Amino acid sequence: MPAPQDGPLLDDAAGRLIRPYTVSNGRTRPTTVLDLLSLVMATGSRPQFHLGPEHTVALELCGGPTSVAEIAAHLRLPAVITKVLLSDLVDCGAVTAHAPAFHDMPTDRSLLEAVLDGLRRQL
Repeated sequence: MPAPQDGPLLDDAAGRLIRPYTVSNGRTRPTTVLDLLSLVMATGSRPQFHLGPEHTVALELCGGPTSVAEIAAHLRLPAVITKVLLSDLVDCGAVTAHAPAFHDMPTDRSLLEAVLDGLRRQL
């Protein structure tokens, strides 16, 4: 987290006080291929270089398997910037990332209809 003298990174009324691209030093391409559904998890190894406050918060969010999309939402950053931060953490060995597992299972129409019926009853 930033030191108190650094001031807030977010303001309730104004929103983010720092442009997102400055968080990633202007980089827009991660070095690791990450999907929004990729699961990221801390390894327990601490990076050997200085992390920015967003790197530190992202690392703290990776205590258990957490998706890239969820981390981006917590950081209030665009997904592409979050991917750059997470790829930095992957590169230094602080986190691991695994692609989401997709199953080539045909969709069960009756299951989808039951879910739709349940949702309609809730409304």
